Amino acid sequence: MSVIENRLSALGLSLPPPPRPPQDVVLPFRFVRVIGARVLISGHGPQAPDGTFALPLGKVGAEVSLEQGYFAARLTALSILGSLHRTLGDLDRIGAWVRVFGMVNSAPGFNKQPSVINGFSDLILELFGPEVGAHSRSAVGMAELPFNMPVEIEGELELKSPGA
Repeated sequence: MSVIENRLSALGLSLPPPPRPPQDVVLPFRFVRVIGARVLISGHGPQAPDGTFALPLGKVGAEVSLEQGYFAARLTALSILGSLHRTLGDLDRIGAWVRVFGMVNSAPGFNKQPSVINGFSDLILELFGPEVGAHSRSAVGMAELPFNMPVEIEGELELKSPGA
C-alpha cells in the first residue's frame, strides 16, 4: 500500500468508485487527463460511497450549511483522489499539487466560499504534507452548479520525475 493510501486508511477514509451521474446524463470527457508530467483534473463533486452525489444538495448559505459545505469539499477531495488513483495507479506518483479551482453553489449574500473550499485544502495538506500538498487556489461563488451540487472542484498537479 502506498504512503498516501496508508494515510487515508489511518484517517478511516476510503476512495469512492467512479462517479455515477444521473442515468440520462452523458459525460464525454475524461475526469483526469495526463500530459507528460502535467495532470489536469476535471470538475468533481462530492460523492457518496456508492458513487452517486452525496447529500445534501443545494446552495451553501440556504439549504446547505457552511459546515456541510466544508464536508462536501472534503468529499470532493476524496472523489478527485479516487479518479487520480484509477488513472495513475499510485497516488505516491504525485509530485506537487499545483492549482485548485473551487466553486461553491452559493445562496445570495453568501461570501464564505474560502471557508467551504478549505475542506478540500485541509485534507490534501493533511495527506500530502506542506510541500507536495501546497497549492494555489481560487474559491468562488456560483449561481448554480451541475445537478445542484454544493461544491465542484477542478485542479492541476505535477507528477514526480521518474526515479524521484
